[in-house]
Amino acid sequence: MRRRWLGLAAVTTVLFGTLTAPGVVPGAEAEPDQQAKLRKLTQEAARLQKEYRGQILSLEDAKRAAQKASVNVKKLRADLLRAQRQVVAFAQSSYMTGGVDATRLFSMSADPSSLAMMTYLGTARAERLNSIKDLIAKQKKAARAADAEIDKLQAHIKELQSRRREVERLMAKFGFQTPDAGTGLTQRMISVRNAILRNFPMPFGYGCLRGGDPGEHGKGRACDFMMSSGGRMPDAVAKARGDALAQWCIDHAGEYGIMYIIWQQRYYDMRTRAGWRMMSDRGGVTANHYDHVHVSVL
Repeated sequence: MRRRWLGLAAVTTVLFGTLTAPGVVPGAEAEPDQQAKLRKLTQEAARLQKEYRGQILSLEDAKRAAQKASVNVKKLRADLLRAQRQVVAFAQSSYMTGGVDATRLFSMSADPSSLAMMTYLGTARAERLNSIKDLIAKQKKAARAADAEIDKLQAHIKELQSRRREVERLMAKFGFQTPDAGTGLTQRMISVRNAILRNFPMPFGYGCLRGGDPGEHGKGRACDFMMSSGGRMPDAVAKARGDALAQWCIDHAGEYGIMYIIWQQRYYDMRTRAGWRMMSDRGGVTANHYDHVHVSVL
């Protein structure tokens, strides 16, 4: 019985060989640190957006990318563990049915890539080993990608923190306002809305207060000015109107206390002074702001 157990252990060792030990995922030790760092940065990002008095889209995109990369690492890690268990089960099954002779096993090369071992293990076993090799490579690549995205998030937080004094002066200039009981909008948003309506025709309408919205719409500090209807892309005339409206907001931001605008999957944040920046894909014409100009105020 002891000989049979030693033979099974040898099978398991050879099946994993130089790949990895059963149940051990490359980089698994570092993953908790990666997750802890991401949690800490997410908390810092939330505090920073509170200090900046509203959503910072560049920070949201950086956080979203880091979280997506981290989820991919977790998925590949789970896939690898599952594949490892299947290989161990396969080895146990083969051994128990008499398919492996431990004395023959030790006389062969321990390298699964050798011809003798590949012939011995058979095509099915080789496929399992190759699958694990592929998963290990993918998991390592995903972990490196997640580290890179987390580093980008950390760098962007530091960049925004370096502008804290300038943003504080901006906040002091435009004091905090609460929505009025009638419209649910702040007086600043009402002033911006009225100025825009005086300067631009709105054949497709506009919308401001959105109950339950966790962002600026729910706080009465944002309006969407439609350039088309039904989630369609605007025609050339309407797009030119949207371009002009967006530029008007940029030109008059210091006068009215405009915080940021979104138009055509780009955003312009007056607090960061980074100019136009691309927004990550939200998945549709309306979600990507191709059919309306979003305007938020401080």
